[in-house]
Amino acid sequence: MTKPMDRLVLFAGSSTPALAERIARYLGVPLGDSHVTRFPDGEIQVEIRESVRGTDAYIVQSTCPPVNENLLELMVMADALKRASAGRITAVMPYFGYARQDRIVAPRAPISARLVANLLTAAGIQHVLSLDLHSGQIQGFFDIPCDNLFATPVILDHIRRTFETRDLVIISPDAGGVQRARVYAKQLEAPLAIVDKRRERPGESQVMHVVGDVSGRIALLLDDMIDTAGTLTQAAQAMVNNGAKAVFACATHPVLSYPALERIEASALHEVIVTDTIPLRDSATVSKKVKVLSVAPLIGAAVKRMHLNESLSDLYN
Repeated sequence: MTKPMDRLVLFAGSSTPALAERIARYLGVPLGDSHVTRFPDGEIQVEIRESVRGTDAYIVQSTCPPVNENLLELMVMADALKRASAGRITAVMPYFGYARQDRIVAPRAPISARLVANLLTAAGIQHVLSLDLHSGQIQGFFDIPCDNLFATPVILDHIRRTFETRDLVIISPDAGGVQRARVYAKQLEAPLAIVDKRRERPGESQVMHVVGDVSGRIALLLDDMIDTAGTLTQAAQAMVNNGAKAVFACATHPVLSYPALERIEASALHEVIVTDTIPLRDSATVSKKVKVLSVAPLIGAAVKRMHLNESLSDLYN
């Protein structure tokens, strides 16, 4: 008799091969046999080297830098699976690039996140599984099912094992992250503080003051991603200036564009805790200030339940 998991095939994209391997180990299945190459002019070529007819196919691919290369590779892989008669094609996108372009912020500006959603659907993807979308409204951009998990259980478990929670104060580095910080504060029964900042121009920010009492406590800054780390490092200094005895940071997606790592190393931050939704560049892997947690068990559990048509509800807790 055929076992239910026999029809699940997991493919690794070029952006997150290590994470895909961890998910496959969690599921107890081998990675699908695919081969991605480039023509001399840079065009992407994908070859699926096993039969996928009627299978439940999952492509693990974060659209992290190089964003456009990884996005197009994901779509080409989906098209290859579609033409090979895969039964269902799911894009597992631990990090969803273009998520910050989710609304019109200036006249004649695009909503690029919606465009990406349309492109993925046109490529033949029938379901999207992502993690900590920058904006929840992006789920509504899809005309196909889109599940958005949260890394909260993974990060909370690490916090509880590492810190005395009675010493913590949870910090939102800006007003937009208050809801996320409030969830952590409630779960940890810790007080909440907010950094009031004003962004002068894209990629730069100026911390104004801290709303809340952080004196004598361990400040834990929370965000969904770290890009250039300008906001994070300025917020960390604001914590020290207001009497915090130590400053840590947690974020799901370590984008770490230049000069993020240099800023982190020179900052008041004791440690930055991130997940493996995006592979760290070499200089970050040797940093004593960066710690990586794996979301493979969380994503693996979701993939298994999706394959077996089971509910994902309790994975959101």
